[in-house]
Amino acid sequence: MSTAVLPTTLVKSFECQQGAVRAVRFNVDGKYCLSCGSDKSVKLWNPYRGTLLKTYTGAGSDVLDAHSSPDNSAIVSGGYDCVLTLHEVESGKITRRIRGHGAPINAVMFNEEGIAVMSASNDGTVRIYDVRQRSMEPVQILDEATDGVLCLDISDHEIATGSADGSVRVYDLRAGRIFIDYMGDSVTSVKLTNDRQCVVTSTMGGHIRMMEKINGKLLTEYTGHQHKEYKLDCAILSSDCEIVSGSEDGLIYIYDVVEANVLCRLGEDLKPRPRHVATLCTHPSRPCIVGATQSKMFVWGSTPSDDL
Repeated sequence: MSTAVLPTTLVKSFECQQGAVRAVRFNVDGKYCLSCGSDKSVKLWNPYRGTLLKTYTGAGSDVLDAHSSPDNSAIVSGGYDCVLTLHEVESGKITRRIRGHGAPINAVMFNEEGIAVMSASNDGTVRIYDVRQRSMEPVQILDEATDGVLCLDISDHEIATGSADGSVRVYDLRAGRIFIDYMGDSVTSVKLTNDRQCVVTSTMGGHIRMMEKINGKLLTEYTGHQHKEYKLDCAILSSDCEIVSGSEDGLIYIYDVVEANVLCRLGEDLKPRPRHVATLCTHPSRPCIVGATQSKMFVWGSTPSDDL
């Protein structure tokens, strides 16, 4: 059973002022976070103080996801305009715009070395680009999905994807193998555990599952949150002992990894309660969660002064 300190204190809440917030993402060390808006912008924040540091523009439509490079010098984003956009963090200048996908981009990530970016799209592909080259052609296309790829996660040599066709694929680039499992419902979030032995998936219908990567064995299933209409994020707290999920009842659920019971529900005392929490992200090393609903961001920590 989990004995870790949980992020049950609301540290900060503030309006992002960029329309509906589509995604929130911590940077690599958790000092800052990004928010993606329906107003075509990406914003860089100190979330613990609610301080806006920079706004990045240039997208042609809603931005659905963004990710910081490991050295915090660049941001990659994608969304409804089907274009992968790279910004220089300090100047805000657009350094590259890559048109390759034939449908909206749902998820983007840098690899751990920061030399490649990956984009997952409704066109059923994940495209990998070498950002050191000026070529607009991807170095690799993963096109095994039969419907839109909604989410992805990476490790040093693996790419995990979840698709609207109900499939989860883990590509082992080092060994040249693919592990495939079918969840039965659209997979809206996928995470590799820190030990890289398991995959955590969130699916429509309100099921989060932890499976052994190598054989697809179901280890634990987590239910209680509501997940019927929206693409919801799930995540793993830095302790590796708790799984976090957004929910369509306006709460954030924290589950015990082993016991699978609900440890707490964040947001029950908020007035008015958010209609739903679709996007969230966990701090890489502290018990802290950022989540967003509509135009507002919430920061949950273990103490009221959880200012990193």
